[in-house]
Amino acid sequence: MNSLSIANKGIKKDDYFETQHQWLFWIITILLLILYMPSLLWLWDRWTMSVWQNGHGILVFALVIYLIWRELQKLKYLPFSSNSWGYIILIPSLLLYMLDTGINTQLLSSFAMFSSLIGLSLLFLGTVKTKVILFPLLTMLLTLPIPLVFTETIHLILRHIATKSVAFILSQMGIPVFTSGTLLEIEGGTLMVADACSGFATLYAAITIAILTAYFCTSTKRRIILLLIATPLAIGVNIIRVLVLALLVNYYGLNILATSAHELSGLLTFMVALPILFIIGKNPINHKNFIEKKL
Repeated sequence: MNSLSIANKGIKKDDYFETQHQWLFWIITILLLILYMPSLLWLWDRWTMSVWQNGHGILVFALVIYLIWRELQKLKYLPFSSNSWGYIILIPSLLLYMLDTGINTQLLSSFAMFSSLIGLSLLFLGTVKTKVILFPLLTMLLTLPIPLVFTETIHLILRHIATKSVAFILSQMGIPVFTSGTLLEIEGGTLMVADACSGFATLYAAITIAILTAYFCTSTKRRIILLLIATPLAIGVNIIRVLVLALLVNYYGLNILATSAHELSGLLTFMVALPILFIIGKNPINHKNFIEKKL
């Protein structure tokens, strides 16, 4: 009886600490949400600004949340654990956030917000669970806007690729075209392939989705294909987009760019490229297990 009583007391004590731990987790989560609200609003503004800039952020963020939830559901059986090394990540992240309140870049604050999630995970979920969700957490960093100073050269290269490629295709179609830098001069008017039309947003999104999808794909062959195809796929889809716009301008004039066709063309690049990556990254069906289940 004594040993049974001691065991029951031990279970009750563990339940008490786990309950306290959960309450503390939610209190700190709410406080951090209030603290990081300006950064969340800034990110939302960037993600929803237009399809040309970081439009993939919402999709990746939602996908990461789902993947984290799915992986943690698999580990529900694990007992409560905590790793104090989380403070080593959480405290510098909070200090970085404080620093950015003076600099006001918002980018550093957003970086600090995402990095602090790793520290919180170690503190409240423990080492094993954090290892499982670490990659999705790190992928959140790929939703951050990249300052133009770091991408200006890439933008220019992509613009030239799109311009030269579209000019070549138009000439093969028998449509007179003259290029100067990133300008396309056709019968309907002069079309400039600007930064917004460079395809960088699609490229950024495609690489991010490819990395995330490849991580959860069980086929090594598919992983390699995903990582190799992301860049040429994004560039190719953008070339087709610019080509379609050039054809519309050639036949209907520059006024066509003032319509919804311009915005929709940017949206379509995502709608074409991303599903292709998801299809490639889909785990192959194990036919042996499938047959066994049917039998």
